[in-house]
Amino acid sequence: MNAIPQATGTTVGMDDDIFEQFIEQLKRYVRERLIPAEAQVIAEDKIPDEILDEMREMGLFGLTMPEEYGGAGMNISQYVETIRQLSYALPAYRSITSINLGMVCSAIKNSGTDEQKAAWLPRLAAGEIASFGLTEPGSGSDSAAMQTTATRSGNGYVLNGTKRYITNAPFAKVALIMARTEKEALPRNAHVSAFLVPMDTPGISVGKSDKKMGQAGSHIADIIMEDVHIPGDALLGGAEGKGFQTAMQSLDNGRLSVAAASAGYARRILDTAIRYATERKAFGEPISNFQLIQAMLADSEAEIYAAECMIADACRRADAGEKVLVKAASAKMFASEMCGRVADRCVQIHGGAGYLAEYEAERFFRDTRIYRIYEGTTQILQLVIAKNMLREFAAGAN
Repeated sequence: MNAIPQATGTTVGMDDDIFEQFIEQLKRYVRERLIPAEAQVIAEDKIPDEILDEMREMGLFGLTMPEEYGGAGMNISQYVETIRQLSYALPAYRSITSINLGMVCSAIKNSGTDEQKAAWLPRLAAGEIASFGLTEPGSGSDSAAMQTTATRSGNGYVLNGTKRYITNAPFAKVALIMARTEKEALPRNAHVSAFLVPMDTPGISVGKSDKKMGQAGSHIADIIMEDVHIPGDALLGGAEGKGFQTAMQSLDNGRLSVAAASAGYARRILDTAIRYATERKAFGEPISNFQLIQAMLADSEAEIYAAECMIADACRRADAGEKVLVKAASAKMFASEMCGRVADRCVQIHGGAGYLAEYEAERFFRDTRIYRIYEGTTQILQLVIAKNMLREFAAGAN
């Protein structure tokens, strides 16, 4: 495949015709290259280096980077649609690129200094892998419980703490680390700052890759920091107290990415279920002729379409400059739950075969379960949505 042509501008995204050509090219690559390699990725629990190199050459690590930094300059709608198409294949392919694109790049673009943008965005666009360090053994969405500290030392800081369940940690070149720079501060969450930390900095170690239920080829691990000395210019944006705000802004993109991954994988799962239903025979005819099988297929199609519409609307609003915290949370919550239901129906349509590792349905069932957990569990997102609804109601009533 060819590299992605650069965008004509950094505010409106790629030219529509160029983007459509790229998507058609990506669809072919997914079906002709990535899906045939899935068995190897699963067996070796890693994406082959030659495929990673191809993805770098295609520009898949730089989709959202501004063109002046070597990226494609896609807008949010284009980026999320690319993720949806990429996610028709094994989740590991999206996982290796998405932290760069949807979270770390977003944080640097929105909050970084000019020097930080110039230093890091070209490297990320070229395919250096990044990690996003927010979650800890005792905290995730609860920043008040964060234990990682960044203590001032001369012109820099000393980091101490552990980050847990960090995607891509075993092969990341840089991590965006959230750390406590004050014991407590007002306004709320102003004690958290963000730092761009090279992973080869002395004092950083990475734990053993965690064994997971699914998503072979994608790796998570602890990042352990023991007296890690970093310069003052590692502070994202050059200002303390902005880390949690940066993390939450980046999570909007991260949640839209997970929503797109859920919708893209659900489409693959449904296609697999349809294929099996037309090939499998019972009582002398394909089981696709049975109305209760048809009902499961129809419910899946309707739910995938609903998720696609939610995602497209949230992205369109984000590109228009609207705040989409609630809509991104809603899209991620619905799409991830939907994907789980589609995977469950796929197993049910396969019957006893769906419980066997010989068939893809069993793997789909395991792979999809994480979508309801990371970038905000369904329950956390319910709280996010409800609290914002109540806040808006109270503001309107006054």
